[in-house]
Amino acid sequence: MSFTFFIFSNLLRQKVRTGLTVLGISIGITTVVALGIFVNSAKAATEELILAGGADFAVGRAGSADLTFSTLTADDLAALREYDEVEHVSGVLMAISKVGSNPYFFQFGIDPNDLDFFEAPLVEGETLAAGAENQIMLGDGAAGQLGAEIGDTVEIRDLSFVVVGIYDTGATTFDGGAILPLAAVQDYERKQGLVTLAYIHTRSGTEVQALADRIEEEHPNLATLVDLADVGDVDQGLQILDAVNLGITILAVFIGGIAVMNTMVMAVFERTREFGILRALGWRTRRILQMVLGEALLLCLIAAVFGSILAVALTQMIVLFPTVSAFITPHYTLDVFLRGLAVGISVALLGAIYPAYRAARLSPAQAIRYE
Repeated sequence: MSFTFFIFSNLLRQKVRTGLTVLGISIGITTVVALGIFVNSAKAATEELILAGGADFAVGRAGSADLTFSTLTADDLAALREYDEVEHVSGVLMAISKVGSNPYFFQFGIDPNDLDFFEAPLVEGETLAAGAENQIMLGDGAAGQLGAEIGDTVEIRDLSFVVVGIYDTGATTFDGGAILPLAAVQDYERKQGLVTLAYIHTRSGTEVQALADRIEEEHPNLATLVDLADVGDVDQGLQILDAVNLGITILAVFIGGIAVMNTMVMAVFERTREFGILRALGWRTRRILQMVLGEALLLCLIAAVFGSILAVALTQMIVLFPTVSAFITPHYTLDVFLRGLAVGISVALLGAIYPAYRAARLSPAQAIRYE
């Protein structure tokens, strides 16, 4: 019998206890992995948002609590247009309101004249007409969710907008929402003259990061968003999610470690005579340590695999809800599953240290006499 098979057979001695321990650890790992998937998905959606429309980078108000709370004035946009490296500035006002069955329907107010620069590839129909006030372009995801076609009417804030185009940018948040005339969104949001973000298209050959750094240096009240790392300057939400994720990971390791310790301590007590016999047969302390640690590690590796599978299934079920799928698409990255594996290994080591130490310290004579 191989050493690995011997370890596995030891776990099967108490199937119910082993199964319950695996289930408990799996739930913790499921939480860690599922939350990691959604955090990564939220980051990907945010990155799509700040680089939407084919822009080189975006500009928002520094210190905003949330990306949608950022406000830029006409003077801010005019200051950005003064840079020689800037080819075009598109001001976009974001709004969220209930449309149809979706209580969090994104609206993007854009000046129709800016759509020559702001890329929103049409699937069918046409773009907003210059000076239009009651027209709307739907993302293909939003059109499918609302069951709307060209010529249909969509109600937003008790106002009626006629669908003139359906677009597909490839960005989940944009395609799950709609593009409307900037003046219309400013009117019903009561934010005349304000936009949320400025999308910057630079001239050919421009060093984007250098320009972004210069804008921030010359305008301290503005924050440039070149990539996801810059989002924290205008949105604290992702940092909070990362902190929550870390907290839950630590909690899962602690609780899982206690569960493993409980299981392994009971196993060591029940098998005291067995350990004495093994020591009498010539097993060294290191071998006993390897066996106990190996059992705990195998237990947690099974839980990590099971928990990761549950996390994937859970995230797939959650995004079946249109309200969720309009915001994010699950991103399954290797680092999320490696974190789940790391939690499993940490739980095994934390929970098995004391039981392994106790088993290794037993003398053969004492262990064989144990009742």
